[in-house]
Amino acid sequence: MSHEKTYKMMGQVGGGTLALGIIVLVTGIVMGVLLIVNAARTLRGRNELLF
Repeated sequence: MSHEKTYKMMGQVGGGTLALGIIVLVTGIVMGVLLIVNAARTLRGRNELLF
């Protein structure tokens, strides 16, 4: 009985870890895209500055 509980628990932990990894991956990609867009806007706006 103990081995069955361990087997089920490992499946749940593995599934949770996989889901968390996918969430972290997607969040990282989105943040990278947002940083690139922000950098492009900053560089484009640099030409409009007058000193």
